[in-house]
Amino acid sequence: MTTTVQLGPGAIGHTDLSFAEIEAVARHGARVELSPAALAALGQGRSTVDKLAAAPTPAYGISTGFGALATRHIDPESRAALQRSLIRSHAAGMGALVEPEVVRALMLLRLKTLVSGHTGVRPVVAETMAALLNSGITPAVREYGSLGCSGDLSPLAHVALVLMGEGEVIDEDGKPADAAPVLAEHDITPLVLEPKEGLALINGTDGMLGMLVLALRDFDRLLKLADVTAAMSVEAQLGTDRVFLPELHAIRPHPGQAASAANLLTLLKDSGVVASHRGPDCNRVQDAYSLRCAPQVAGAARDTLAHATLVAERELASIIDNPVVLLGEDRVESNGNFHGAPVAFVLDFLAIAAAEVGSIAERRTDRMLDVARSHGLPPFLADDPGVDSGLMIAQYTQAALVSENKRLANPASVDSIPSSAMQEDHVSMGWSAARKLRTALDNLTRILTIELVTAARALDMRAPLKPAPGTAAAIAVLRQRGVSGPGPDRYLSIELRAAEDAVCDGSVLAAVEEAVGALR
Repeated sequence: MTTTVQLGPGAIGHTDLSFAEIEAVARHGARVELSPAALAALGQGRSTVDKLAAAPTPAYGISTGFGALATRHIDPESRAALQRSLIRSHAAGMGALVEPEVVRALMLLRLKTLVSGHTGVRPVVAETMAALLNSGITPAVREYGSLGCSGDLSPLAHVALVLMGEGEVIDEDGKPADAAPVLAEHDITPLVLEPKEGLALINGTDGMLGMLVLALRDFDRLLKLADVTAAMSVEAQLGTDRVFLPELHAIRPHPGQAASAANLLTLLKDSGVVASHRGPDCNRVQDAYSLRCAPQVAGAARDTLAHATLVAERELASIIDNPVVLLGEDRVESNGNFHGAPVAFVLDFLAIAAAEVGSIAERRTDRMLDVARSHGLPPFLADDPGVDSGLMIAQYTQAALVSENKRLANPASVDSIPSSAMQEDHVSMGWSAARKLRTALDNLTRILTIELVTAARALDMRAPLKPAPGTAAAIAVLRQRGVSGPGPDRYLSIELRAAEDAVCDGSVLAAVEEAVGALR
């Protein structure tokens, strides 16, 4: 695992910061370092700002107000107060605390832009941001406040407030605490912001981009898990693996579909259950769509993920600030690059994909519990149907999660609400799109967990037929983690949560890949 991430200015349109490094800093506490080239770029950018600050001609963000107040020229002796007031007023978030991993990703991505030199901040600003990350200090950012234009103003302002020694941080108990004593404890000197620096700290898409990158990492793992649970359901319902043959997917050349079908073939290889009904005596003509079309749906989600990855890589290679310093030209120009539409669109697109992957998984689960469609399994996989309810209500829970994900698939990015006295008259709502995607992926994790538990029990009930090595590995992890097989009813929530833990910590997928090799 990466333990140190070095940040440099990079070339225009390129970045050396990888998704894995972002995850390492956000979730695993990896340290950040500023390269000598980054410090040089910071000095160059600041030189331009200092020249414009000393000039008699007003320059937006340097010697003027902001947004709808940009027409006012601010005299030099009031400019420090201007920066301080900007941050205090914009730190207006409300609601629950945002997860520390999101705040750390946001900070890292803002720092990535700062070290480009194009924001015009002093080196000490970037160094202090890095010191917060390396000390494990997480500013308290609130759920609501960003419209995704100009960037994630309010969430970033809560971070900037902590850089100034004000505001709140998240303590060891996950509660908000005054920032000043925590900074003093770590020997971090609060910043007194100079011209341009307040705006540079808050005018970016870093929150929505950070959440997008983390979602891409999570969704990639969930799509592999979805192939595992689909394979288990195919086995449990005495389905065929022939529909996953590569020649059938070559004639509809969507790459995600081919990858998912290949995974399903790999996972079902050497399955005693599949082999038991492969001969001429099998009277099944075609499997239900939720089985037969699993790679078409999961594959479409994979292709959506690929498109979203491309957008995230482009945004990661971007310089988001307004105004922006054009290095080597001694000028600062206003622009609209802070608008979050590119990121917001794909965040919404991913939520649609997550909803559909969960929806088809729920249909497979329901078939295993329905005695009229499960091909010989007992009703609800109950030990004594009528006395026992088996997994009946687990499917209710799954259905509730699927239903919520359908609501969350409603796009945030088609909404816009004017702000700043109609100066910001069209906004992206990208932060909101990112927040609901995180919920949708949490829900999808639980939806797939319930399919996993259901299919595992159904396969146990197919004994003495043996499942494939890959699916058997998944079942073994569940049993090791206290998720029992068939038997009388028991407190089911505990077992579902244990299964969810095994999914979330990677144990299920790791065991499967150890058995069959890396999935695509």
